[in-house]
Amino acid sequence: MSAAAARGPLVHRISSALYLHPRLFLLLLLAPPLIWLGIIYLGSLFALLLQSFFYIDDFSGNIIREFSMATYGQLLTIANADVFIRTATMAAAVTIAAALIAFPIAYYMVRHASMRMKALLYLAVMLPLWSSYLVRVYAWKLILAKEGIVPWFAQQLHLTWLLDAALSIPVIGGPSLSTSYIGSFLVFLYIWLPFMILPIVAALERVPASLTEASADLGATPRETFRKVILPLAFPGVVAGSIFTFSLTLGDYIIPGIIGNSRPFIGQAVYQLQGTAGNIPLAAAFTVVPVVIMAIYLLVARRYGAFDAL
Repeated sequence: MSAAAARGPLVHRISSALYLHPRLFLLLLLAPPLIWLGIIYLGSLFALLLQSFFYIDDFSGNIIREFSMATYGQLLTIANADVFIRTATMAAAVTIAAALIAFPIAYYMVRHASMRMKALLYLAVMLPLWSSYLVRVYAWKLILAKEGIVPWFAQQLHLTWLLDAALSIPVIGGPSLSTSYIGSFLVFLYIWLPFMILPIVAALERVPASLTEASADLGATPRETFRKVILPLAFPGVVAGSIFTFSLTLGDYIIPGIIGNSRPFIGQAVYQLQGTAGNIPLAAAFTVVPVVIMAIYLLVARRYGAFDAL
């Protein structure tokens, strides 16, 4: 009997066994990604968490691999709390602004735009994502610089006084837009806005037109229909988009390093601690903070049906 003929019955038996045991077949299909998720992703997170319970010896500067809460004692200081509050505030502000801008755009795309216009708007939303992240950020640094396009437009429109007034606001202002929190906010908003628009579009497309027609037939005004029918059904899409905008802003360290001032965000603090300072335990403890924040955020988002809109 040839090898090919011998393989025939074996293949038939294996296929029959998998057909009769669908759960075994499903387990074999899921085993590779589950192993990758468990070892590479969750394993690295566990290693990171484990590192946060080590500490640095003050005399030698070496990492002492013994269980201790000393690193978390260093983490929970007023200076570090300022970093957490600054980062979370920026993430919340970007998320709220992205939702306010994205919802009208998504509503127009779904409810009013023609097929050609809808395709053009999809292209406009997705096109920035096709270019390099760093190129976009550095382009915005040039746009927001004191000699950039935005100050030039303000000068042409005789609105320099308004720009100077905004930059003179304590905390968020600065010498120029490229060295202020206002500039960081604008760049964050530009970079992450597509991640808010697309989930809202997906949520609005799931709202049947018959519901709005029924609302109108029952005497509701367009404003009441939007407030009581469309907005509640599309809100999970807003929450789903907020997961992206909030988490991406929370962990980003490139934009605050290029646009803004010297006061660090969480991502910058982690980069400096594990790179320049060599304090890996404290850097690991810093990274636990956004993980905890996002875990709480995801639990809240789940209650609003955000995962159904992803």
